[in-house]
Amino acid sequence: MTINYAHRGASAYYPENTMLSFEKAIEMGCTGIETDVQLTKDGVLVLIHDELVDRTTNGKGFVKDYPYNELNKLDAGCWKGKEFTGLKIPTVEELLLLTKDKNIIINFELKNGIVMYEGIEQKLIDLIHKHRMECKVIFSGFNHYSMAKCHKISKEISTGVLYMEGLYKPYNYAKTLGANAIHPHFNALNEEVIKRSQKHRVKINVFTVNDEKQMKFFLDMKVDGIITNYPDILHELMNN
Repeated sequence: MTINYAHRGASAYYPENTMLSFEKAIEMGCTGIETDVQLTKDGVLVLIHDELVDRTTNGKGFVKDYPYNELNKLDAGCWKGKEFTGLKIPTVEELLLLTKDKNIIINFELKNGIVMYEGIEQKLIDLIHKHRMECKVIFSGFNHYSMAKCHKISKEISTGVLYMEGLYKPYNYAKTLGANAIHPHFNALNEEVIKRSQKHRVKINVFTVNDEKQMKFFLDMKVDGIITNYPDILHELMNN
């Protein structure tokens, strides 16, 4: 069955990449959570999309320049509405603990393209092994060297190749990295690529699908995962 990945949690309704957003997505019926991993100055794995904290917190500057105790003082909710004031940037470990005993797959996107976080792959994999959640996560990233490195370090953790457009025979390319999935933007995915990927046994997790007609198309095509800001709408379509 297609996995309903909540993109940064239930981000259409709640401040993205916060524990509230993840918790509400689970309540809405998601079966997966997609989120973004970066590193603080002192090496703590945290969940935030942008390399800068400016857009989604009341702070300024790069995530990499904040020690965790300072990053944890920032408000990650007030930008979305006064009612969300006081929410914090979560750590990877907080999300692992939330989902450990639930039937939820976590898609961790490693954000090491603009800022090159040395050792982020090993740190994340070590934490996954600590909680024995190798079968409950998948890594993805636009930095395909990083995905190849993840596969080299830990072959039991699934990896997916993120791309926006123009990747020729992505199902073949993914295999050269040791990846077992492709994560294309919905505009870069058509029926031919879906069928050929399925034939080559390469999984397909498509992002970010917020239109109901597109959701129905990808459900009909039996893709492996749909990443959406509206896990409630996708849940309803899947149940119907």
